[in-house]
Amino acid sequence: MAGVLFQAILRNSLADPFTLGVSAGSSLGAFIAIWLGLQTVIWGIPIVTVAAFAGALLTILLVFFIARTGTAVPTFTLILAGVTLNFIFFAFIMFIHYAANFNQSYLMTRWSMGALDTADMQTVIRAAPFVFACLIGLMWMAVQLNPLSAGEEWAASRGVDVRRVKRVSYFIGSILTGAVTAFSGPIGFVGLIIPHAVRLVAGPDHRVLIPASFFLGSAFLVLCDTAARTLFAPVEIPVGVITALLGGPFFILLLKRKHGDLW
Repeated sequence: MAGVLFQAILRNSLADPFTLGVSAGSSLGAFIAIWLGLQTVIWGIPIVTVAAFAGALLTILLVFFIARTGTAVPTFTLILAGVTLNFIFFAFIMFIHYAANFNQSYLMTRWSMGALDTADMQTVIRAAPFVFACLIGLMWMAVQLNPLSAGEEWAASRGVDVRRVKRVSYFIGSILTGAVTAFSGPIGFVGLIIPHAVRLVAGPDHRVLIPASFFLGSAFLVLCDTAARTLFAPVEIPVGVITALLGGPFFILLLKRKHGDLW
């Protein structure tokens, strides 16, 4: 869902939660908690998870503050701010990796690959309120996202409050990404592959695209996790490895296609 949203408000077919640095910010928060040895649990939630979510929220505020020009938030500046923060966060991540001991370094590497092996129903219950609240908000905004994906001037001429829609959409997508990443780690390329796969079948209408991506993304991740658990059994590899192996070639395919074909 976050991939659908970022592709609509940025009008970029290659946009996903990694583009604006939200995943990198979440990873940095988790790495800092691991480095400081904060392995305690509060109300059943690990401190690492809380730190990861806090890192995502901080990234939201930083990108918005950097990209904001007066009362406007230019799309191109928003992308550049996200890419820049990605570089900065990864520099800090590499430094923390270098300064950490062997055990901490292993935990950081394992977390950054993204995995579902530690997930249980309690994890699902904690993440569900954020996910379903964002889903309801996106379905309410779906009608406005359709003209916005065709251009800001076109959307404004159709009565869409472009500034408000972009701000609300950006915060919803970022909170959604942070909430999920905090529990599972950064599992890449799902937000890039699934929206385009749904568009090929169901078309670009966001009233269909958002819920379809929600269900198909879930099914896709379950299949990838099944492959991660069985391909090299009894050894289980992180599901993020599988999604990256599938998403990398897909990303290159999108780059090679002519501009506008995907829309």
